[in-house]
Amino acid sequence: QLQLVQSGGGLVQPGGSLRLSCAASGFTFDHYAIGWFRQAPGKERKRLSCFNTNDGNIYYADSVKGRFTFSRDSANDTVYLQMNALKPEDSAVYFCNAGGLAGNWGQGTQVTVSE
Repeated sequence: QLQLVQSGGGLVQPGGSLRLSCAASGFTFDHYAIGWFRQAPGKERKRLSCFNTNDGNIYYADSVKGRFTFSRDSANDTVYLQMNALKPEDSAVYFCNAGGLAGNWGQGTQVTVSE
């Protein structure tokens, strides 16, 4: 069974940091575009960061550029999203994805940035 299993997230104060993890189960990330998305209540799911397996480039949305960092542990088929300088507007459910919108999605993890 192909799964993406997420961990991390939670409640943090503004300016704080969190790290999200996403582990592949039943497949390897090697041949998939890998991305992190988030969805706030009442809003569309938005792509935050994406790793291109063909050229190794990493895309960041303007809203998180310079604050969030995508990384990958190929040996363990795990990807991470390090989130620094968090803001209240970063509060959302975060999802990892492999293979694009029609591909595999993690279960989602809540991130709440609040005093």
